[in-house]
Amino acid sequence: MRLDLWLDVSCLFKTRSEAQKACRGGKVDINGQAAKPHREIKPGDEVEITRRFGRRQKVVVKGMSDQHIPKADARLLYDDLTPKPTSEEVEMRRIARMAAPFTRPASAGAPDRRERRALRRLKGRG
Repeated sequence: MRLDLWLDVSCLFKTRSEAQKACRGGKVDINGQAAKPHREIKPGDEVEITRRFGRRQKVVVKGMSDQHIPKADARLLYDDLTPKPTSEEVEMRRIARMAAPFTRPASAGAPDRRERRALRRLKGRG
């Protein structure tokens, strides 16, 4: 079974295209090697996914499914070996969640008039 399809069916990614992007971006490793979306996987393979803030999720493939299944059943397709987050990681996530409403996406383009004025006020220049 294809890696990107399995990642989608097992609910480790929301969509197959999201899983493909992660594979192409080098965020998914199988048995310690970078994996492409079309790589075939089998039960027993160890998949390591790099998440936000450098967090690494490690799962071992237990089963396969050709079609989408409920999330509760999808969790039976793998064993999650990810260690519990440390207190520093939990605090870092909390701070990032609080800062998220104030961050501007890079795809938003140049700031408009209102945003420029707010930036000037924030920097103490007027």
